[in-house]
Amino acid sequence: MEQLKTISEQFSSLAWGIPLLVLLIGGGLYLLLVSKFLPFRFFGHAIQVLRGKYDNPNDLGEISHFKALTTALSSTIGMGNIAGVALAISVGGPGAMFWMWISAIVGMSTKFFTSTLAIMYRGKDSNGDLQGGPMYFITEGLGKNWKFLAIMFSVFGMLGALPVVNVNQLKQAINDIILIPNGVEVSLGSNLIIAGILVITTSIVILGGLKRISTIASKMVPSMVILYFVLVLIILGIHYTEVPKYVMLIFTDAFEANYLQPGEGQKDIIGGVLGALILLGIKRGAFSNEAGIGTAPMAHGAAKTNEPVREGLVAMLGPVIDTLIVCTLTALAILVTGVWQTTSDNGVSLTAAAFEDAIPVYGQYLLMVCVFVFSMSSLFSYAYYGTKCMSFLIGAHRKHYYNYLYILSIILAATTPFSTMINFIDGIFAFMAIPTMLATIIMAPRVVKEIKAYKKRLKEHSVR
Repeated sequence: MEQLKTISEQFSSLAWGIPLLVLLIGGGLYLLLVSKFLPFRFFGHAIQVLRGKYDNPNDLGEISHFKALTTALSSTIGMGNIAGVALAISVGGPGAMFWMWISAIVGMSTKFFTSTLAIMYRGKDSNGDLQGGPMYFITEGLGKNWKFLAIMFSVFGMLGALPVVNVNQLKQAINDIILIPNGVEVSLGSNLIIAGILVITTSIVILGGLKRISTIASKMVPSMVILYFVLVLIILGIHYTEVPKYVMLIFTDAFEANYLQPGEGQKDIIGGVLGALILLGIKRGAFSNEAGIGTAPMAHGAAKTNEPVREGLVAMLGPVIDTLIVCTLTALAILVTGVWQTTSDNGVSLTAAAFEDAIPVYGQYLLMVCVFVFSMSSLFSYAYYGTKCMSFLIGAHRKHYYNYLYILSIILAATTPFSTMINFIDGIFAFMAIPTMLATIIMAPRVVKEIKAYKKRLKEHSVR
């Protein structure tokens, strides 16, 4: 197990070097500039599209704009927001949150471009069904010479969709919040029982396909976001005098890196300690909102719309809800309660400690409800992503084989250390981002052209 941990650490640090940072953040800034800051200028219009003002049931696709966003959010709002933020603060201190914000702001333009392309260049699978996602917009938009990028994305996409972090942290939450306080001895046997329950629940939903997944996600995700939002506001209300101090500390520590744990890759990164903090924030931001990774375009590519720009606008709301709102709430809850300095916990255990500190007895149980729903909804969405990648590689009639690999990974994740799982997924996400971002940057001028055509159509429609 120790050897596995070492290999996963080396894999993650190899993947997350300066080139990837330039590709994700530099590429995102380029997209923001060429679109003339469209995500910010069209924010109100994006809300109208999300609310269904422009829905047309006769448009091509499987699911509504709202269901596409909630399916994409059900994979991003989850352990990235609860465990990912906690890990970022326990390793990097308050300043890591600032760099997560930067990754989200830049990620808005990345999500807009990738999801617009997912509608512009939908392809057909071996069954003849219309599909969207990086592998399809690469082959349809760039041609057969670039198919190697689509294959690269799909291979790493199958691995990146494995729910290893969600399951690992859900198991940790069940152990820390329910089993250990009630005197139940945690062992391999108890972890396997948890894995077995998750396998049965997940199997029932994922075998029902995208429509069942999106219907469940559209009901589960909004209610849990509201519950989580209310709980954190209670925590911030209890500690309201501390909030301004920690908001300021997020900004100042972002450039001082006073709380970064020693040995977190400083020697390998230009800029030493500060460079390592920036990289940590960007990495955790990518894990949280997945902008530029390529998973969300697979959900948004299934939306019922003939207007690519509209789906791009809906998709760009993801990082706002996910990182700028939910992650910030988690970070402030951990900071104002002081648990980030008084416990050695990281991941979901640190967030649970903050909830228990502010709302004794009930706090961590209410968090457990949120963690369970977020984790389960992520399990469903990722299964959909993985089967899409497999159907691209070996045919839609064989995609169900992925479910067996997926279920096997649930058992593996429930019995493996958190650090091993997070390093594995970080590395895989990096290799998914390479084909997604390269293809998006190459095709960015086509999206800009589509934006101009859309604005013209919108103007004509309003005149009529």
